[in-house]
Amino acid sequence: MPNCTFRPAVSGDEGLILGFIRALADYEHMADQVIATPEILREWIFEKKAAEVIFAEAQGRAVGFALYFHNFSTWVGRAGVYLEDLFVLPEERGHGYGKALLKELARIAVERGCGRLEWACLDWNQPSIDFYTKKMRAVPMDGWTVYRLTGETLTEAAQSK
Repeated sequence: MPNCTFRPAVSGDEGLILGFIRALADYEHMADQVIATPEILREWIFEKKAAEVIFAEAQGRAVGFALYFHNFSTWVGRAGVYLEDLFVLPEERGHGYGKALLKELARIAVERGCGRLEWACLDWNQPSIDFYTKKMRAVPMDGWTVYRLTGETLTEAAQSK
């Protein structure tokens, strides 16, 4: 296990969270899609409590983060943890921080009585896929496709009769 500690994000960490989000978006070649601001993050994470964030810290600085929230499985009949984002700074990879973050999320899920820990991964991200399946023994969900409504399409769907 790497020499790191975990801490939950607190109000005032919005800039740090946004920095990790931007770094992840850049890694995923989607930097132009980030519209989050510190104000938006403060509202949705700390005021509305729609998500939670934990940081992995080493030598007193954040080296990775995970943003997650609860979902619900009707089949299992209980909540699960959905990992929206996990990111370790490029210069800090290979020290086990990603695995430690996933294990910490698993611990949180078990402690809260959740039935699942789930996440999605981009099809082209083979290093992450290998990590999830080989190091964490996660199982890919074959036969499922994620669908999404955003922006104008979401607004149109909400306004249609």
